[in-house]
Amino acid sequence: MKGIIVLIEDNTDVRENIAEILELDGYEVHAAANGKEGVRMVREQNPDLVICDIMMPELDGYGVLHMLNRDPKTGHIPFIFLTAKSERDDFRKGMNLGADDYITKPFEELQLLDAVQMRLNKRRQFQATAISRDAEGISSFISDAKASGALQHLSEDREMRRLRRKETIFREGDRPRYLYLLQSGKIKAYRVSEDGKEYITDLFKPGDFFGISALMRETTYGDTAEVLEDAEIVLIPADDFYALVHSDKDVAHRFIQLLANHLEETEIRLVRQAYDSVRKRVADGLLLLESRYQEQQGKGPFAMHIMRDDLAGIVGTAKETVIRTLTDFRQEGLVEIGSSGEIIIKHREGLENIIA
Repeated sequence: MKGIIVLIEDNTDVRENIAEILELDGYEVHAAANGKEGVRMVREQNPDLVICDIMMPELDGYGVLHMLNRDPKTGHIPFIFLTAKSERDDFRKGMNLGADDYITKPFEELQLLDAVQMRLNKRRQFQATAISRDAEGISSFISDAKASGALQHLSEDREMRRLRRKETIFREGDRPRYLYLLQSGKIKAYRVSEDGKEYITDLFKPGDFFGISALMRETTYGDTAEVLEDAEIVLIPADDFYALVHSDKDVAHRFIQLLANHLEETEIRLVRQAYDSVRKRVADGLLLLESRYQEQQGKGPFAMHIMRDDLAGIVGTAKETVIRTLTDFRQEGLVEIGSSGEIIIKHREGLENIIA
């Protein structure tokens, strides 16, 4: 079987003819006689492709596409409109709603099969290709998207910028111009409370994207990003980001997957920061730093060079409290303080037991 297709067409003769052509070519076809039945069938079958007529009673093709796009479980499925209409406005309306292609009736048998095969090939190409989280990987991903025909107007100008420790990348209240990819070094995001205390809201390692939420919401930044350790960052223009997430459903689905896990991890950590004891938060902060940056050091005990003010910002407490807690951890054999002030994790399981 070459793939599962849901066909939505109210004309019985046309529906049966298309279904026969596709089945003879090796596809499994589920046919619906109207838009409402088609939406239900797509949700049940989770097909590889939807082919849908535009002019139908009860629910037309535009309505079908709108309903499927609103559902996260079906919004990524490629969608081809089948229509006898060829007016320009109809094509524009369908593409604005998120259609992937059009087939205009009457059509040749080979034209139908080529359009179906091309759309499925593009989807599988994106699903099969792993994306490397570095400048080369994201450039390759964008270039592949352009070459596939999905994204024809992406900028070739992806600037690389080198920054020193303490330099600010963007400030709370700024309007986003880029999506940022950290190539090397370390970045923190933080907010300042009304009483002047700095709270670190996130930490980024090489391969992480940041500045995402403001772009997704199309609003200003909610925090400030600052360099913790000399860094190289890739600047992806906002127009490229919007093209990625709005112009092609397959590209959007894959790209958003890159971002989702990190956002979920950050949300869990902020909840812990609000409700856990200081002792648990310091242990959690140390383990967070290890999980983010261990791979940059290789094997052996993890040693972090971090200002106590920054660790206090991660934990959400005063620097003096962090210092006292680290002293307790050192006396318990959980950590060691090096000659240069670095914190060395000696007993990871002990820290995990604290937050369990």
